[in-house]
Amino acid sequence: MSAVDKRLSKVIQGVGSLKIDLEPNETIFESLAISIIYQQLHGKAAAAITNRVKTHFSKEDRFPTPDELLSSPLPTLRSLGLSESKARALKDLAQKTKDQAIPDRAAAEAMSDEALIETFTTVKGIGPWTAQMLLIFTLGRTDVLPIADYGVRKGFALLYGKKKLPTPRELEAHGEIWKPYRSAASWYLWRVTELPKYQGIKF
Repeated sequence: MSAVDKRLSKVIQGVGSLKIDLEPNETIFESLAISIIYQQLHGKAAAAITNRVKTHFSKEDRFPTPDELLSSPLPTLRSLGLSESKARALKDLAQKTKDQAIPDRAAAEAMSDEALIETFTTVKGIGPWTAQMLLIFTLGRTDVLPIADYGVRKGFALLYGKKKLPTPRELEAHGEIWKPYRSAASWYLWRVTELPKYQGIKF
């Protein structure tokens, strides 16, 4: 990737090695469920709700099973800090997981990125971006480019001196040169937004 993109190569040299910590024991169900909880919330608030959900169902710091979520009334889930839409989304995910419409981790490993995104987005509250984050940070897929992600688009605009954010289509077109390591390119573009020289620049 460094050989085909000199600007990104300089970022790679400055930032250092790629660091993505995968969760090898986290199930697809748990990863998607936690993604639903975290949507549109500050990290600390989402972590607190996730912890309440865990402790409500178990003293062993584990996430509830699909059956446990399905048997829990909506008001109970709401009392843990979940919005009604998120509580319903979790139940939808639990039902689809129980029906085996959502693959377990072993089955997911054998599926293509495109097939997984199509499958995951059948769940209420799960869009392409959430599915792509799971591919990168749970399954460790190497060639995922979240073209609608604000941080990736901003990092690209900053690095290439653009006056405005690229459209998803523009980013996708440029990203062709990063194949088959577009996940790594995305990670470094996120790091670009953290560099001191770019702080204060808004789009």
